[in-house]
Amino acid sequence: MMKYRRVQPLSGASFVVLAVLSLAIPGGTFAQQPAGGRGQPAAPSARATAAIDLTGTWVSVITEEWKYRMVTPRKGDYRGGGIHVTPEGVRLANMWDPAKDEAAGEQCKGYGAVGVTRLPGKVRIGWQDDNTLKVEFEAGNQVRLFNFGPVPPPDGPPTWQGHSVAQWERAVGPPGQREGNLKVISTHLRPQYARKNGLPVSGNAKLTEYFQVLRAPNGDLWLSLIGELDEPLYYLEPYHYSWQFKKVPDNSAWNPEPCSAR
Repeated sequence: MMKYRRVQPLSGASFVVLAVLSLAIPGGTFAQQPAGGRGQPAAPSARATAAIDLTGTWVSVITEEWKYRMVTPRKGDYRGGGIHVTPEGVRLANMWDPAKDEAAGEQCKGYGAVGVTRLPGKVRIGWQDDNTLKVEFEAGNQVRLFNFGPVPPPDGPPTWQGHSVAQWERAVGPPGQREGNLKVISTHLRPQYARKNGLPVSGNAKLTEYFQVLRAPNGDLWLSLIGELDEPLYYLEPYHYSWQFKKVPDNSAWNPEPCSAR
């Protein structure tokens, strides 16, 4: 689990930086919601027991890895950002050919669950039903579904966004106060790119993500995401990253864009 340390009121960029640094893996004091047993009432829905409110529209705030996120990195430029690639990963990355991806109808390889959160644009989060969060991205017009409870992967081939199982991790705090984070584990992924320039991710990869909402001193809401990609085939060690998003008015312009291999 992930442990969060409270951050004292700050201003400006210092708030964002320290809010991210306050997240640490592993450990934490969190309580899971009990499930209903035989002869007992069904457990409350994930929506009713939400530890935090993720709903709304958020825009990515790119303050790190700018050259890897705002534009497609050049071929072979994959070593920055804490990524350590195996020889097989290097071999495949050096074979990246966007024209070949386009011809094969795989121009969305950089927009899967691993890569889409790093791309610029807005993210819209809402409840599809009481136990499923729907996460929409302008980038590539992609949609992820976060399923609460023991939901098995669907029949059929893997997909770009895979199968995501979510759970609330609630911090022990004052009664009636929302505090904690959302943990999401994604598997059943279609082979894709961690970066649009061909950094490979296999179908056996496991993606673990933690989402937390933070409030700035001026009242702005920020969504902090920490991810861990477990991909032993192509990476010498798990790849960790953190991205930030700022909440914007619900009526802000929504402009989805198609996938691009370039």
